[in-house]
Amino acid sequence: MSRLPVSALTIRNFFFLSLVQVYQEVVSALARQNIMVILDNQLSKPGWCCSRYDGDGFFGDKYFDIEEWFSGLKIMATMFNSTPNVVGMSLRNELRGPNQNLTLWYRYMQEGAELLHSINPNLLVILSGLDYDKDLSFLLLKQPTLTFTNKLVYELHWYGFSDGGDWENGNPNNVCASVEKSTLLRGGFLLGQGRPLFLSEFGFDQSGTHVTDNRYLTCFLSVAAEWDLDWALWALQGSYYLRQGEVAYDESYGLLTWDWCKARNPSFVKRISALQSPLQGPVYRTRSHTI
Repeated sequence: MSRLPVSALTIRNFFFLSLVQVYQEVVSALARQNIMVILDNQLSKPGWCCSRYDGDGFFGDKYFDIEEWFSGLKIMATMFNSTPNVVGMSLRNELRGPNQNLTLWYRYMQEGAELLHSINPNLLVILSGLDYDKDLSFLLLKQPTLTFTNKLVYELHWYGFSDGGDWENGNPNNVCASVEKSTLLRGGFLLGQGRPLFLSEFGFDQSGTHVTDNRYLTCFLSVAAEWDLDWALWALQGSYYLRQGEVAYDESYGLLTWDWCKARNPSFVKRISALQSPLQGPVYRTRSHTI
């Protein structure tokens, strides 16, 4: 085995970095590989996300201090203001809980968007919906009022478990048609309006043994191709140092195996490759695919 080009002193020093400094190092490493980064705000109270009743799901909840949230947005936007590979920032991921309401959503999403724009006018501003980012249907009636244009993006999440038990119990073709219609009403309609929308989270149990996820995945791939969706997969990591008190926790949704050395599900890597290039629009070129 070849020796890594890093000294023992460098490794020791790395362990003395603060959490924020480690975050900066990760972003810098991605920049060196020409990988674009979207910053994301998930929780105010550190921990694994999340519960509808964890007190951290919506503006003003017990652990969701609004002023602290604004301060965090300002710090992160300023920190990466001169980092070209940081191209966007999501204001808050997976809003949820009994206190969610549209009045506060419009108020604080608009204020947060304007704050980011004032600090870094080059950033894409990304807004998530309600109910774990499964619901943007309210945008049919009212769009946010902002001073800027051409840089607002919406995000949506879609997992197999979001659809209840239908996948396991129903006819997969009928369920897929129903779920596609539901997803269209919950946010997919934005594409028809010419508004930027991307699926910022989808994923499945990559062991291949989960009936619900296998059926969901087949449906998802067909809908994503038909809609020419931009997407982000949860998750890359094959395992965690520590998750919910368990050391070396295995991530069954991870693209990589537990040791991070190879693809957990090679057949999925082949299937998803068909969606990695645009299927519509001015840059589309006719290509052949094995289906």
